[in-house]
Amino acid sequence: MLPSQAYANISFFQPPAFLMVGMPGMESIHGWISIPFSFLYTVALTGNYLIILAVRKTPRLHQPMYYFLSMLALNDMGLTLSTLPTTLAVLWFDHRLISFNACLIQMFFLHFFSVVESSVLLAMSFDRFVAISNPLRYPAVLTNNVIIRIGLVIVARAIVSLFPVPFLLKRLNFCPNKTLLSHSFCFHADVMKRACADITVNIIYGLYAVLSTVGVDSLLIVLSYTLILHTVMGLASPQERLRALNTCVSHILAVLVFYIPVIGVSMIHRFGRHLPHIVHALVAYVYLVIPPVLNPIIYSIKSKPIREAMMRVLKRKDQG
Repeated sequence: MLPSQAYANISFFQPPAFLMVGMPGMESIHGWISIPFSFLYTVALTGNYLIILAVRKTPRLHQPMYYFLSMLALNDMGLTLSTLPTTLAVLWFDHRLISFNACLIQMFFLHFFSVVESSVLLAMSFDRFVAISNPLRYPAVLTNNVIIRIGLVIVARAIVSLFPVPFLLKRLNFCPNKTLLSHSFCFHADVMKRACADITVNIIYGLYAVLSTVGVDSLLIVLSYTLILHTVMGLASPQERLRALNTCVSHILAVLVFYIPVIGVSMIHRFGRHLPHIVHALVAYVYLVIPPVLNPIIYSIKSKPIREAMMRVLKRKDQG
């Protein structure tokens, strides 16, 4: 019996495991490739942890702007940890198998942290708008209770938006001969393409989840900065305008660092099927690894209070 005939006789199949890849075509130098990846993961985890510690240990940073920054740092640690185990397992030990259910769990958390990142960046843009447009009411508007509620809404929104995704994949019939993934982690778009079934519902819901979260957030961030620029242009002196805009530079850079790779990943998945596999892999790694690495660097360079607080934390550790 031919393999295709054998597969046709299987009414429903879900693979016990998927096979992941690291850098396609570069398997012989995975050991060397693991060095920069290990460095990037270390920088991401250390930098974001230091930001959280600096805000926690410095009373004068107990302000809405820095609370949101702590949320961003905590989320970046989660995003880093969602891909670190499988990526380094592939690069270090050539351990390429991931069970079907483990793949769905990793996929959920990977997309969960991406949606939360987008929402936190939106909350930070709202924080900058209130601080610049109505500085006198700023402490009254963004109280600790309001910030906690915003954080809870962000988490709840991500869970509700993404909760159906694993179950929509669980209902699919997969191809026994299509268990090779395109990355060293589980992407929704990558996993659903391994199915031998109609994935129209998955495509539509995936598009809805992206547009209703990251898509809406990006539009609201643009709206926030349009209003911020309108307010800044109304300020009397150029010095006041420059001072107000300078408080937004770190956030603008963080937005660009997140959304440019998001757009790149979307474009590659939609229109880049003819491109080499290595291009797909590199764009995905940039999307998932680079923002958690760059955000602490951006804020430590552009924000003097954060930089000073991080230095104090490091000095205390050295003295301890």
